Order: sequence, then C-alpha cells, then structure tokens
Amino acid sequence: MFTLWTLIEASLLCLNAVCILHEERFLAKFGWGRHAGQQSFGAPTAKDQVLNLIRSIRTVAKIPLIFLNIIAILFKLLLG
Repeated sequence: MFTLWTLIEASLLCLNAVCILHEERFLAKFGWGRHAGQQSFGAPTAKDQVLNLIRSIRTVAKIPLIFLNIIAILFKLLLG
C-alpha cells in the first residue's frame, strides 16, 4: 500500500544515497569526478548543474539527515 510514510521514507533513502556518494571512488569512474565540472566560461551544462546539486545537498543536508534518520528508525522500531 502506498502511503505518505512510504513517500517520505523513499525521499529519505534517496537523500542518504546522494550524501554518501564518493566523488573519487564512484563518480570519477563515469567521468563525473571533482574536476569534471569545471568550465572557464559559458553557461553551465546539465552535468555541471547535477554535480553542483549533489555537492549542495551533501553540504546542506548532512546534519538534518542524521536527525531524520534517527526519527525514521525510532518510528520503524515502535510502529513497525
């Protein structure tokens, strides 16, 4: 059954996945490493924007994700 909780849980899992991506180990294999998105001029490409989004999410959401994960774990433990 699809509920609001499953949507929140799926979003939390996706944010966790983005935060644990390691640029040198995983993204560099596909040409999306730390130095792949550096341009000297011009409009940023879609690849540059995705890399910036990943870095921004990692920077901003790291601490709140810890607390959200604790709440989700407690909710699962108490209510199943």
